[in-house]
This record gives sequence, C-alpha cells and structure tokens, in this order.
Amino acid sequence: MLYSNQDLKKLILPLVMEQFLAILVGMIDMIMVSGVGEAAVSGVSLVDNINVLIINISAAMATGGAVVAGHFLGQKDSDSAGRAAWQLIFFSAIIAVVTSVCVLVWHEPLLRVVFGQVEADVMSSAITYFTITALSITPLVIYNSCAALFRAMNSAKTTMWISILMNIVHVTINSILIYGVKLGVAGAAISTTISKTLAASVILYLMFNPNKIINIKGKVTWKPDVGLIKKILYIGIPNGMENSLFQLGKIMLLSLISTFGTFAIAANAVCNTLAGFNILPGQAINLALLSVAAVCVGAGDYKQARYYTKKLIWLAIASTGVTSLLLIIFAPWIMKIYNLSPETEILAIRVIRYHAAMAVILWMPSFTLPNTLRAAGDVVWTMAIAIGSMWTFRIITSYVFSEYFGLGLMGVWIAMTIDWAFRTICYGHRYRGNKWERCMIEKGKP
Repeated sequence: MLYSNQDLKKLILPLVMEQFLAILVGMIDMIMVSGVGEAAVSGVSLVDNINVLIINISAAMATGGAVVAGHFLGQKDSDSAGRAAWQLIFFSAIIAVVTSVCVLVWHEPLLRVVFGQVEADVMSSAITYFTITALSITPLVIYNSCAALFRAMNSAKTTMWISILMNIVHVTINSILIYGVKLGVAGAAISTTISKTLAASVILYLMFNPNKIINIKGKVTWKPDVGLIKKILYIGIPNGMENSLFQLGKIMLLSLISTFGTFAIAANAVCNTLAGFNILPGQAINLALLSVAAVCVGAGDYKQARYYTKKLIWLAIASTGVTSLLLIIFAPWIMKIYNLSPETEILAIRVIRYHAAMAVILWMPSFTLPNTLRAAGDVVWTMAIAIGSMWTFRIITSYVFSEYFGLGLMGVWIAMTIDWAFRTICYGHRYRGNKWERCMIEKGKP
C-alpha cells in the first residue's frame, strides 16, 4: 500500500488542526468586529465573499500544481516535482500581483455594482476592509501554493505550525488595533494582511530546504517552463473556472440576501462561519484525498486510488456527523457570543441547524468525491457538473424560494442543499465508471 494508516494520520490530523484554526480565527475575527456593530460584521462578510472569489482562483492553481507534483512523486521523479513547484509559485504570484493592483484601483466601483443596495454604513465598512486586504492577496496566493506542495509530500504538519503562528499573530494584532487603537474594521484588515504576509514568508523560505522531497533550491528561474505550466493549467483552469463561477454565484446570492435587510446579512455571515466549522473535517480530508489520489494516479495504481477514496469519504462522513450534532445542540449558546439582535439570532439558529443536518448526508460525496476525479485529470467533466448544478439549482432555486415562496434567507440555504444532492448523483455515477481512470493516459502522464 502506498499509504499506511499512520501515513494518513500524519497527513489528516495536521490538516484538521489547520482547518480548525482557520475557522476559529475567522470566528474570533467576526466576534471582535461585532463589537463595532452589525454594520461592520455585514461589511466584512460581504468583502470576504469577494476575497474568496479571488483566492479560489489561486487555490485552483495550487491544486493544479499539487496534482502535477503528486504525479511526479508517484513516478519517483522529485527533481521534476521541484521544477513544477517553482513554476506554480512564480506563475501564481504574477497573477496575484496583477489582481491586487486591479482591486486597489477599482475596489469602490466593484463593491457598488455588486452590493449597491446595502445601507451606507455597511458599504463604508466594506470599502475600508476591501482596500486594505487587497494587499494580502499576493502573500496568500504564495502561501496557498506552497501549502499545497507540502501536502503533496505528506508534510501537512509544517503548514499546521505555520498556521498556528499566523493565527496567533492575527489575533494579537487584532486585539491591539480593534480594542486598543480603536481602528475597527481597518484594524481587522491590517492584522489580516500582516499575518498572511508573515505566513507566506516563512513557508516560501522552507520551500528552499534541499532535504524536502519537493524543493525549489536551484530551480528558481524567471523563464517560464511552458510545458510544466500547461500541465498545471490543464488541472488549474477548469478547477479555477469551477471555483470562481461557484463563488460568483454566491456573490449574486449575497446581492439577493442584501435585499432582506442587515439582520439577514449578519445572520448569513455568522452561519457561513459556523458552516465552515461544520464541514471542517471534510475540508481537511478533501485536501488529503487530493494529494493521496494524485500519488496513486502517478503510480498508475487506480485500485488504491479507489480504496483510499472510499476509506476517506466514510471517515469524513463520520467526523462531520460529530460536528453537526454539536452545532444542532449548542447553536443557541454559540449565537450568544456574536452580540446579535433577537431577530438575527433566531434566523441564524434555524439556518445553521438545517445546514448541520444536511451536511452529514450530502456535503461529503458532493465535494470530496470529485477530488479523486480531479487527481486523475478528469477536470473538465467535474467543472461542467459543478457549474451547471450551481447555476441551475442553487441560483435559480434561491430566487424562486425567496421571492415567490417568501422563504427569505432560509430559501437560499435550502437551494444550496438541492445543489449538493444533484452533484452527489452525478459524481457518484461518474466515479462508478472507468472513464476518469483513462484521462491521464489519454492526455499523457506528466
């Protein structure tokens, strides 16, 4: 077997901790900002959704790089894996710098086009947060690229410790700037930028360690390797289109949610944070499965790829069941820490309990299973299903449920789970066949 239980434990547990810290610091960030008022919470949450759209494009590139590097590792070719790693970092950083400049120049028109109907104080908070966090895009892209490579070499413990450092710095500076200096939303944005820059600097430095099976020492060049970049983009572009259109759809839904009032925006923001905690084990296992399956595919062993897929999906379902149960039971007490109005709190409890119940049944197969397909290069088909399902079921159904049936925010979240159900059916059908196993053979192995 390519991975023992101990190997999987070594990979997954640090990823769970890293994901937990990311969600926890997001919750702490939201709690700290909530002291400034619900308008601040709403403004930050709106911008975070645009930032996620930008970040998802870089994450798609990181996925492409990790898959290509994983294929090389499966073939025992660490030198080519290192060259692919540098091309990923270099190419992603260039795109990130261009994106940051565009955001800095056009941040206000963009926010007004997307969220023009929000209240003035919400828009003011959003503009402040968006402007400052634009500076964190490039560091975060570099961090995500390097973190994906560390996971590909089964060294998730490294990214866990860097994440711990980043979160400690983030919370410390947050406390000083929000409560001490009284900078409010600006303080939260500054601490985010500083902590992400520190994390990117540390992990990039570690990528030069020649003792790592994937390293970039001696491989830094300012000349693009077109062949390697094409391999990365073959995985990254469809995944990026999928992720970006998915997030764009969520932003469209935020425009709809913004018409329900500030209380609905705040409830949605809190529930998004708690939903992240709900699916935390699944997110960690998703990252692990992508790396594991890529190595199996690189070695040409699809039987093991199927074995690990089944094993990790069942693990994800079981662990998500635990987090769902905790949220269903303790939701009323959790909401108290957010200083929400009674109307917002009641709505948030109802939404997060629904999400918790449905996540156990539908989230895992709809988001975990396609990672095995992507690792095998079956990216165009997974992209088509994800985009089609998102826009057909989640977007259209949200408007129908909210506008014609008067379900408001609850209608948006119900539509989301219908999207999950359709994905589950399609990905399950694809996985049971053998077409995905032939993708790398037809395209040529890296």
